[in-house]
Order: sequence, then structure tokens, then C-alpha cells
Amino acid sequence: MLKRPDDSAADDASPPDGPKPGGTREPFDARVTRLLIHSRWPLLGIGLLLAILSYGPSQQISFDRSVENMFAPSDPLLVPYRQLKRTFVGNEIALAAYVDPNLLTAEGLARVEELTQAIEAVPGVHSVLSLTTTPLGTELYDSPMRDGFLDLFEGYTIGADRQTTAVVSTLEPEEQSSVSREETVGQLRKLIEAHDPTGVLTGEPVMVVDGFRFLEEDGTLLGGTATILLMLTIIFCFRSLRWVIVPLFIVTLTLWATKALIVASHMQLSMVSAMLWAIVMSTGIAMVTHIIVRFREHREQGLSPRDALWACGAAFATPIFWTVLTDACGFASLLGAHVGPVHDFGVMMTISSFLLLASIILLLPGLALAGTFDSSPKQTWGQQQLDASLHQVSYSLEKWPKSIALFTAIFVSICGVGIAWLDVETDFTKNFRASSPVVKSYAFVETNLGGAGVWDIFLPAPEKPDKEFFAHVRRFEKRLRTEVVIENEAGEVQPGLTKVMSLVDAIDALPLGDFKELIPPATLLKQFQAQMPAVMEALLGDDPDTPGRKIYRIMLRARERQPSAQKNALIAQVKQISREEFPESQVTGFFILLTNLIDSMLSDQWRTFWIATIAVGGVMLLAFRSIPLALVALVPNMLPILVVTGLMGWLGFRINMGAAMIAAVSMGLTVDPSTHYIISYLEQRKRGVPALEAIAQSHETVGRAMFFSTLALIVGFSALCLSQFVPLIYFGVLMCLAMIGGMVGNLVVLPLLLRFVAWFERDPQSSEAPTTPPAMTPSGS
Repeated sequence: MLKRPDDSAADDASPPDGPKPGGTREPFDARVTRLLIHSRWPLLGIGLLLAILSYGPSQQISFDRSVENMFAPSDPLLVPYRQLKRTFVGNEIALAAYVDPNLLTAEGLARVEELTQAIEAVPGVHSVLSLTTTPLGTELYDSPMRDGFLDLFEGYTIGADRQTTAVVSTLEPEEQSSVSREETVGQLRKLIEAHDPTGVLTGEPVMVVDGFRFLEEDGTLLGGTATILLMLTIIFCFRSLRWVIVPLFIVTLTLWATKALIVASHMQLSMVSAMLWAIVMSTGIAMVTHIIVRFREHREQGLSPRDALWACGAAFATPIFWTVLTDACGFASLLGAHVGPVHDFGVMMTISSFLLLASIILLLPGLALAGTFDSSPKQTWGQQQLDASLHQVSYSLEKWPKSIALFTAIFVSICGVGIAWLDVETDFTKNFRASSPVVKSYAFVETNLGGAGVWDIFLPAPEKPDKEFFAHVRRFEKRLRTEVVIENEAGEVQPGLTKVMSLVDAIDALPLGDFKELIPPATLLKQFQAQMPAVMEALLGDDPDTPGRKIYRIMLRARERQPSAQKNALIAQVKQISREEFPESQVTGFFILLTNLIDSMLSDQWRTFWIATIAVGGVMLLAFRSIPLALVALVPNMLPILVVTGLMGWLGFRINMGAAMIAAVSMGLTVDPSTHYIISYLEQRKRGVPALEAIAQSHETVGRAMFFSTLALIVGFSALCLSQFVPLIYFGVLMCLAMIGGMVGNLVVLPLLLRFVAWFERDPQSSEAPTTPPAMTPSGS
């Protein structure tokens, strides 16, 4: 224990200054801590000023709502997708769909026309396609040309049951619209709900708007819930109002400063960033918890608050520094992810890790020593039971090390086998709760309109398409309909595409009589342009990169809810046929983007995990200057990741964006207690304490702080279970399990490994059998 030479309890007494007794210089950590305590009021003023300056910008943070944000900016998949959006104005489509048993009657079509006209008047809507916008209009129900038009638009404006209909609105590009996308979608939703309470509004822009609305709500809900739960946890564990306020101020400054830097660097929040507040709160309080526990121990030994804080800092400054670095390494490893939201979250949390250290330096000395009210955290209820349990674990490790090590190895190995069965979640709608309107609307389209997977083929076309070109397109479409196949669950081969439609199909459906084949293509196009301008604009456009050249579009539909491997096979077949028929064609669309996004998650998980492992290992090597100790710090924290991910494979849970982050993030967080543990062990070894005794003492002192910090992380991460975004729920639950596993690893595996290292170094007492039975009175009581 570090003490001042003058053991005065006066609160204004100074920690030791200058040389220590015997002429040795005061340790660096002690000098830094003394300086911070001496400068606590200026530092507190700087911290409060920084909070004031950060608050305004932090409130201006916004979400990046674009689909492109899910991918790396250089991802080649985005090139054709962006070209499609540039070529066909209003490429974002919203469907207002409902079921009407009397749809193909005069009354049913009159209702369709009523909804069509209402949607056309909504600001932000570029054009509308429905059953009544065909040349037949509301007379479609008794026209001899009815079946041709119904077949053409089946899957878009009418279902195969001939009772489901959709009014398809193409939206103006958001940068050209007079209103926000949220306002447009909100008005469309009100119209369909008023028109038919059982109707749904769906489509890519609707999912994006609804998804980010949920995430904005989540950000406040999850952050507020985590804050309340963590404050209650601190009150329960330490029974101190002051030590509720101290970490709250530290985390608040960290959060505001992080958001302000994000705004200043022109970054935006993304899908998984909704948990920023909750995660910063959890990691910040977990770190401060180590300080609270050690501060309380020194106060119980009779030191004044100022001396106790100095002693705490003198012992903890180095571990906290390395802890911040390992946290930053865990989060920074997410920069290696190809999934945009995961990458962005890594940037934000790396920034917050360093800002957390700055906030502790600026605020903690002043807030901890301001006044005399409630200056000391108190022992929690059950403190003696906790200490006794830690002592029992330590004794068991000394008595049965080989048996415990063997059991641990077998358990981890069995769990780890499950990794071979890990799979990714292929249905993007399962990122939302089953009760959300996003899931319900997509299920409606999947069931009633032939599939929610929307994608496209586009290819260069002559400036004036001729009969030969149209004949080639017909052959191409025939191959797509007949040769692109999948195998269903019963092993039966069936068409992989539920819809293939282009301008050729639309022209073929025009009611132009028996001599239509004699009409020149240019004339057909003019007539179609006059009768159905919205469809024409959506299917034939001007190449933005090559003036004078046309781009021809073929719209595809497929089932969204199918395995990833089947989706990839489907895409590969379409691409192969496209290259054979039109070598310059491009295949793109939301269906392809989401399939590739899903496929990259599993590889991202292991890529970022190994980056985190190497980075954290490097930090540990710098901290301990010992390869064996660096490996010792890594192993207990790798095992929980293998167990958690393996159990996911055994139980059939699938990887999503949240699950893809746990390996890297948990490595950065669970290694923190290992750092404190090993540094405590090394300090005692330097003082000549035998290896087993040093391990036992570290186990019961650091173990106590480890328990409370892990509890704080579990409580904070558990708040994510309230999210409407399923990946955040996954992340919260799996991180709780990883934190528990990390604590077990650090309390069981780490002491065993340190014992092995001590034996390898030929410590004479490293392999002695325990001589003390489980203590009836726990240490520290």
C-alpha cells in the first residue's frame, strides 16, 4: 500500500513530493497523480468549459440514411447501383398495397383510382403506377385486353390472387425534393391507413426511413435506460451519491465531446451507432469502477480523501492507460470491417475511448475532492460473501489446478466446434422485431406480390432501339425465366425469378391490334411514351456517362427469404446469362447489395477479431515487456469468444451486424481486468512476494474490482435488449455473455497461466500445494 510519509488525515495535506526515503525518486505514476490533484480546480474548469462548448455541436449530430453507407466507399458493388440511380430518376419506390376481394370491379378500381390521385398529390412523389394508370384506366375490369395488362404488371400493381393491389410511387431524389423523405413517407402512410386499415406501405425508402426512426428512438431509450440502470448499480454497490455523480459527469463529457468531434469531422451516425450513448456509458462507468473500489479500500485504511485518491492514482495510472489502449484497439479493429455501419461505429468508439481518459483526467480529481459531503463509497451488501467467494476460487485453483485446467479445455473445445455451423442471417427484415411495420409490410409483399427481393439488369441500348434489339431482349428474358432456377426445401426445381419485366413486355401488352408487328419500333415507343410515361421513364433512360446512348432496364423480382447460398447461386446464374447475351450489362439492386452485405458479415467478424487480437497483444507486449505475459493476457479473453460464437453455432443462431462485432469489441473490453490483474501481480513480485501468494493477493483485490466493473458492463449492455433493431439486441446479449465469460476467464484461466509462467521461470513456490484451507474470514473484511 502506498502511504504518505506524513500519515496525517487532514484533507488539505499534500501527497509526497520529491525524493522518497532512501534517495530514490518518486514513481512516475505517483508524480503524475500528485500533479493532477494539485491542478484539480483548473482541470475541472477546463472540463466544464469543454462540456459547454461540446453540447451545442453534439445536438446537431444526424444519421446517414443512405443505403450506400452500409458499404465501403470504394466497394465495386456501388458503381452500377449509383449508375442505376443516376439514370432512372425516382428509382426509389414505395408501394401502398392492400387486399380487396372486389378489386376487379368498377367499385374496386374506383377505390384504386382514388388512392392513386391522392398519392400523386403528395410532395416528394415523382410519378405513380397503378392498375388505373394503364391505357384502359378504370375500364380495365371489363376490357378484352385486361388479362394482358394484369399479366404484365403481376407482382407490381396486382398479385397473382387478383385481389391484392399496389399503388407504386417513385419518389423524387431527396436532394431535389422540396420536402424530406420522412415527410413524404409519413404522408403516404397516412393515406394507405385511411384508405384501408389493413394496408401496408413498403419499399426500400420506407424501410430506410422507418429503420432510422427506430434507431433515433433507440438512441434515447437505450442511453437513458443504461444510465438509470448503471446509476442504480453504483448506488447498490457503493451506496454513495457523490460516486454516482462523478462517473455520470465523466461519461456525459465523453459523450458530448465524441458527438461534437463527429459533427466537426462531417461524419454521421449509422445503423449500429444508435447504441453509442449506452456503450460509452457502460465502458466509462466500468473503468471508473476500478478507481472507486481502490479509493474505497484506501479510505477504509484511514487515509483522507486526498491521500486515498493519490494512492489510488499512484497504483492505477499505468493500468488505466493500458486499459484505454486495449479498449481503443478493440474498437479500432472494426475499421477492418467491410460493413459500413460496423466500420463507422469503430471510428466513433475509438475516439470516445481516448476522450474517456481525457474526461477522467479533467473531472475526476476535482469532483472526487470537492467538499466533504459523502466523500467515501461504502461497502455493498454482500461484500463479505463476495470476498469469501473470491478466496474460495483462489484456494480451489491452488488445490486442483490440473483438473480445472482440463475441464476448462474440454468445455471450450466442445463449444468451439459449433463455430463450424455458424451461418449468416439472410433475411434483412429480421434486423427488426417481428412486430414492427417493416417486417409486416415485407411479409405482405413476399406473400401477396411474388417476393420482396427487388433487383435490376441494365444494359446499353441503341439511341433508336430497333426490332433486332427488341428480339434479342425477348430471347434474353426467356432465358432468365426458364434457366434461372433454384431448388426448394422439398428438393424440387422451380424458377428462381418470380418476375422479369422490361419495356418489351410493356409494349407487347399495348392494345394496338393485329398489325402491331408492322408498326416501326420508334412509333411504338412514342405511343407507349404518350400512354404510360411513368413506366417509360422507369424502363428506358439516357446514359449519364455517355451522351446520346440509352440505358435499357430489366426489372427482376425474387424471394427475399431464402438462404444466402441460394441467393448467391441465383445471382450467379443471372450474371452468367447476362454476360452471355449482353457482355456490357450490369446486374445490381437492393437484393444484390443486401446479399453481399450479409455474406461479408461472417468474414468481417473473424477479420476484426484477429486484428483486435494482434493489436491488443502488441499493447500487452509493450505494457509487460514479456511475450509470455502478453500471451497470458490474451488467452483468457479469447476463450469466451470461442465459447459464445461456438454456442451460437450449436444453437442455430445466425450472424447479423451486432453479432459480427462482438469478437473484436469483447476482446478489447475483457482484457482490461487482465491488465489490472497482471500489473498487480508484477508489483507484488517486485516486492519479493512469492508467486502463489502474489496470485492469491491479486485474485482477491483485483478480483473484487473486476466483479464490479463486469457487473457495470453487463447492466449497461443489457439495456440494448430494449432496442427495436435486432442486431443491437444480439450485441447486447452476446456482450453480456462475453463479459461473464471474460470474468470467469480472468478469475480461473489467468491465475492458472500465471502459475505456469512462474513455474517455467523456476519459482520455487510456484507449484506448492495450498497450505491454507478456505478462509472462514475473507481477506479485506
